[in-house]
Amino acid sequence: MSLTERILTPVAAWIIATISAGGYLGIVLLMAIESACIPLPSEIIMPFSGYLVSTGRFDLWLVATAGAIGCNVGSIVGYAVGQYGGRAFVERWGKYVLLNMDHLDQAERFFARWGSITVLVCRMLPFVRSFIAFPAGVARMPLVRFHIYTFVGSWPWCFALAWFGMKLGAAWRTDPRLSHILHYADGAVIAAILLGVVWFVWHQLRKRRG
Repeated sequence: MSLTERILTPVAAWIIATISAGGYLGIVLLMAIESACIPLPSEIIMPFSGYLVSTGRFDLWLVATAGAIGCNVGSIVGYAVGQYGGRAFVERWGKYVLLNMDHLDQAERFFARWGSITVLVCRMLPFVRSFIAFPAGVARMPLVRFHIYTFVGSWPWCFALAWFGMKLGAAWRTDPRLSHILHYADGAVIAAILLGVVWFVWHQLRKRRG
């Protein structure tokens, strides 16, 4: 068993137990955690919920809606942290991670112009979706708009994963190939993020030397 599987196995067991005991509220709770800058895998939460749709316990549309509501609830935390602590963090600690107030100002201008579509798209991407609330809060994106686009972007993601789990039925828990397929997307996005971080660090160091 790999290190990733050792970590995910107890997490998956807890997710399954929470949904089994809490029903739709369990889905809301778990997806809220996933959206509060805590990378709890929605690739387990929503497919298992979809599996319960296949057994007749849940309704697919309500499952997707519960997941999207959870995303909005959890995003309140990430947004607030960015709004009230993001600027202070950059002012005090930014130089240690190659960030400065110019970067913060650029982020605010970017969100002022493209924030809605950014939130919408990022809510449909693995891994990134868990953290988008923080920069939105730093940039003080209008809160009502942020929640509208969070819900609109999160609902298709939740629906797709739940539908996938519903169609696969019980096989998603017993076929090891499924977990590998679901995490290929995570791996690709994480690799892209790491490449972006490397480029950013290289670019900032080059600017300082110049």
